[in-house]
Amino acid sequence: MYTEATVETTAPPRDPRETTTGSTPMTAPPGLLRQPKAVWAVAFACVISFMGLGLVDPILPALSKQLHASPAQVELLFTSYLVVTGVAMLVTGAVSSRLGPKWTLLVGLALIIGFSAAAGTSGSIDGIIRFRAGWGLGNALFIATALAVIVAVASGGAARAIILYEAALGLGISVGPLLGGELGSISWRGPFYGVAVLMAIAFVSIVFLLPSLPRPAHRTSVLDPIRALRHRGLLTMGLTAFCYNFGFFTILAYAPFPMRLDAHGLGFVYFGWGVLLAITSVFVAPRLSARFGTLRTMYAMLALIALDLVVMGVDFASQATLVVAVILSGAFLGVNNTLVTTAVMEVSPVERPVASAAYSFVRFIGGAIAPWLAGNLAVWVAPQAPFYVGAGAVVVSILVLVSGRAVLRGIDRGIDAIAHGPAAGHEDLEVAIAGAIEEP
Repeated sequence: MYTEATVETTAPPRDPRETTTGSTPMTAPPGLLRQPKAVWAVAFACVISFMGLGLVDPILPALSKQLHASPAQVELLFTSYLVVTGVAMLVTGAVSSRLGPKWTLLVGLALIIGFSAAAGTSGSIDGIIRFRAGWGLGNALFIATALAVIVAVASGGAARAIILYEAALGLGISVGPLLGGELGSISWRGPFYGVAVLMAIAFVSIVFLLPSLPRPAHRTSVLDPIRALRHRGLLTMGLTAFCYNFGFFTILAYAPFPMRLDAHGLGFVYFGWGVLLAITSVFVAPRLSARFGTLRTMYAMLALIALDLVVMGVDFASQATLVVAVILSGAFLGVNNTLVTTAVMEVSPVERPVASAAYSFVRFIGGAIAPWLAGNLAVWVAPQAPFYVGAGAVVVSILVLVSGRAVLRGIDRGIDAIAHGPAAGHEDLEVAIAGAIEEP
C-alpha cells in the first residue's frame, strides 16, 4: 500500500489494561507523558521552532531604533513570514506525500536554519523582511508536518497529541523571549543567530530520533486543502482563527512597542505570557472542555481575549496595565489554541495533514495582516487603535463560530471524548506510521 518499505500493520497483542463491554474493547488510555520516542523527538523540535518566534519578539523596538525603521516596517517581519507560511501551507501536503514526513521536516528545518542565519547577517530592514519570508517557507513545511506526525504517532488519541503540541508551542514561546532578551541585549543580530543554532539542534534530533516514516499510497494535490475548505465546519474554524489571530498578533507583535521596555524587560513579560499559555494548554483546556463543552469554552475564552484587548486600549498609557494584560492573555490564548486545534481535527472530513494545511492557510493569512495593520493604525489613527481593532476582530470570530454551531455540535463532546482513538478516515496513515515506528 505504501511506496517505501513494507510496514507491518497487524494488530498488536491486546493490552492487559483492556476491558470488554459486549464486543467492543475499552482501552484505558495511557498517560499523557507515556509516548514513543518519536513523539518526543518531534515535540522537542517544535519547542525549538516556536522558540524562534519568541526569540525575535524582544528585539522589535531595538530593530526599529537601530535600523531607523518605523514600527509598521518592523511589523512586516511578521507579515512576510506569515504570508509565505500561510500560502506555503497549500503545498505542504503535496511535498510531504512525495518526500515523506521525515524528509519534509528536515527540509523545513534546513530552510529555517539558512534564512535565520542570513537575516542575522543582513544590514537593512528590507533584507531581514525578505529572509523572514524564506524562513516562513521552512516554517510551513515543518509546522504542518510536525502536527500531523505527532497526532499520528502519539499514544492516547488525537486530543492528547494536540495537547502535547500546544504544550511545545507554549514552552517554546515562553523560553524564547528570555533567551531572545539575553541575546538581543548584546546585539539585535543575536536572536537570529540563536534561532539558526537551535534549529540545527532540532535538525540533529530529528535525524537520529525519528525513524523513517512511510509515504501515503496516494499523493496529495496542492488543490486538496482548497477543496477541503468547502466543508462548512472546517471553513468555520478557519475563519474563526483568521479573525482571532488579529487579537493574537496584536498582543504578540504590536504590544512590545507601547510597553516601552528594553529587551530584558520584554523577555520577562513574554516569558510569563508563554508560561501561562503552556500551563493552560495542557492542564486547563481539557478540564474546561469536559465540564462546559468545547464550544462554550471557546466562546468564553474569545470574549475574555476581546475584553483584555479593550482594557489595553482604554488604559494604554499605563505600562503596568499593559504588562499585566499581556501576561494574563496567555491563559486565555492557551485554552483557546488547544480547543481550536482539537476542533479542527475533529470536524474535518479529510486527512489530518490536508485539514491542517487548509486551516493553517486561512489562519496565517489573518496573522499576516494583523501586525501590518496594527503598525499602520498606530500612525493613521492613534497608538491605542490597534487594541480596539484587535478586540473587534475577536468579537467577529465569536459571531463566525456561532454561525457554524450547527455543524460543530460534534466537538462539544469535549477533548476527552476524542482521546481514545483516531478519527474516522484517518486510521490508514496512523496505523502505517505507528507500525513503522514499532518495527525492530
